[in-house]
Amino acid sequence: MAAKSDLGIRTASAVVMLAVAGTAVWLGGAVWTAFVCAVAVGVLWEWVRLSRSATTNPAERGFWNFAGMLYVGTGAAMLLFLHNAAFTLMPLLTVLVCVIAVDVGAYFTGRTLGGPKIAPSISPSKTWSGLLGGVLGATLALFGTALLWREGAISFTGAGVAADRASCLGAQPCWYLTASPVAVLATCIMTGILLACCAQAGDFFESWMKRRANAKDSGNLIPGHGGFFDRVDGLLAVLFVLALMLLFQPR
Repeated sequence: MAAKSDLGIRTASAVVMLAVAGTAVWLGGAVWTAFVCAVAVGVLWEWVRLSRSATTNPAERGFWNFAGMLYVGTGAAMLLFLHNAAFTLMPLLTVLVCVIAVDVGAYFTGRTLGGPKIAPSISPSKTWSGLLGGVLGATLALFGTALLWREGAISFTGAGVAADRASCLGAQPCWYLTASPVAVLATCIMTGILLACCAQAGDFFESWMKRRANAKDSGNLIPGHGGFFDRVDGLLAVLFVLALMLLFQPR
């Protein structure tokens, strides 16, 4: 009964969060900027609390405060960059949907199948079956989105964008609009593996920070989910890696 109750609370909170985030994405502009900044401030506040609880050394606290500003700030900057009038909403929605798919796939697969733990000393609830479920969730989300866009079934154009297909961060033509379904699936599998591993690494990183601070959750603002950092730990890692890939991509 406790598990069912927890699932109900988590589901209700998730619906509210999706509604608020979805509204901010749809409205864009100042609303999206304010939403991203508010979440970033909440995450950074929880980060500082965890780092202060983990050490009393001023130098270490200063280092962790700087690391938090860099890490969280990069994630926030990527969210603002992806909601860009120069291209469609496809990149932003793909990242958000895939990270959600990783969380959902890992949660239900891990609870259903159980099995060996990945790193029980850091996060006792994370299993290898959950990671595989996350990979499957990300792959299905990527493949489904690519096929829907390929067939013209969905279209989210940015402001001032006349094309009714994805602009792939401004580059045309998009590879998945011309590649074969088999090639698209293979690429989605590889990308799904990378994305799921990044999201799970972000989860483990936050779990490690909470272990150091002797805290169960980063906060208690979201019923069933903990704090803001608990909810976006995987997304932050994915956004940070994506920022590095864009920064160091071959010119």
